[in-house]
Amino acid sequence: MDEQLHELRMLASRAENRRTETGIPRIAMVRGAIPEHQLAAVYDPMVNLILTGSKTMTVGNRTLHYDPATYFVMSVDLPAVGAVHPAPSGEPYLAISLTLTPAIVANLLADLPRPTGGALYALGFSVAPVTRELLDAWVRMMRLTERPDEVAALAPVFEREILFRVLQGPMGWMLRDIGMPDTALSRIGVAIRWIRENFAQPLRVEALAEMAALSLSAFHRHFKAVTALSPLQYQKNVRLLHARSLLVAGNGNATTVALSVGYESPTQFSREYARQFGLPPSRDAARLRQG
Repeated sequence: MDEQLHELRMLASRAENRRTETGIPRIAMVRGAIPEHQLAAVYDPMVNLILTGSKTMTVGNRTLHYDPATYFVMSVDLPAVGAVHPAPSGEPYLAISLTLTPAIVANLLADLPRPTGGALYALGFSVAPVTRELLDAWVRMMRLTERPDEVAALAPVFEREILFRVLQGPMGWMLRDIGMPDTALSRIGVAIRWIRENFAQPLRVEALAEMAALSLSAFHRHFKAVTALSPLQYQKNVRLLHARSLLVAGNGNATTVALSVGYESPTQFSREYARQFGLPPSRDAARLRQG
């Protein structure tokens, strides 16, 4: 696997200190130290392969650590705080990712035998060691960055292979649940997307449970199991992350930003913001802009 990892590192070495598009649909790469406020974000469902260095990802009170030659799967939109670290040798952090699309996963599942059983109340993000077969698929995909005229014909084939290899691994159930419309995870995903798109609106958990076609108690259990957060905590985290982006960009002061993300009390906003990020809104934004 060393040769495959070396080739992937060479192919991804053109990445920047942020999410860098490759020219291949849904495939991105990142290299080096990433600004703190960009690592604290609402992450889209993805498969992420660590090539060099390491990364930690915290959602709620749960933290996972990702080392080289491991990959993680995030099966739902999650507000998370990340941190990346260079390799002990000093080489910068380097990773590549595939954003997951339910329709593509469902199309692949339609060509495979339907599995029996499945995970119940399982966390929506986890980590596993990469296999040689999965690395092979990633190498073929990333070689397309040097052959752009082949992307349209071959990228969908390689994407299916990457997804197929993940399906064969310990986190395959996550992809299956993404692509199957009547699983608990996919039902929770409906509620999660509503919160993410309407985070500034008042939250009625009963309405979300009805949206997910679950009883109120089952909805709470599934939501907390998948996201490591309650629905109200999820909404608060999304609000605070969005507010931080607005403040760093200079789009208003603490009061106007607080109101724009759904807070009725600027004082409560400042208190919860400082608890989440360690500093009051204006001081935190100034520190990030200066950095």
